[in-house]
Amino acid sequence: MPGWTPPKRSWLQKFGDAFRGLFHAVSTEWSFAAHLPVAAAAVALAAWLGISPVEWSLVALSIGGVIAAEVFNTSVESLARALDSGPDSRIKDALDTASAAVLVAVGSAILVGFAIFGPRLLALIR
Repeated sequence: MPGWTPPKRSWLQKFGDAFRGLFHAVSTEWSFAAHLPVAAAAVALAAWLGISPVEWSLVALSIGGVIAAEVFNTSVESLARALDSGPDSRIKDALDTASAAVLVAVGSAILVGFAIFGPRLLALIR
């Protein structure tokens, strides 16, 4: 729409929208039921093992990356449902690509977990 400008909104309103979006993603996507307990377990394990501040940062970034990817995936799925005009290979590509972003983030988080937790857990077993 040429000449259209969005209404001015405060930072508080913008943050409110962002939290509403996060709540929407967490409450409507079943995959958060898997991601959040795994994230909590990683935090608990990190605390129990006494990892370093740098390692805490890597764990936090990994958790944040997975959650952010899942939120973006949820937004693409919401847009696809809004555009529901029947089968469309472009929408399928967008949905599959958004899912792939979650897969990449989870894979990276797993590698970080193995690198940080693996040696410590092996040392406890020996």
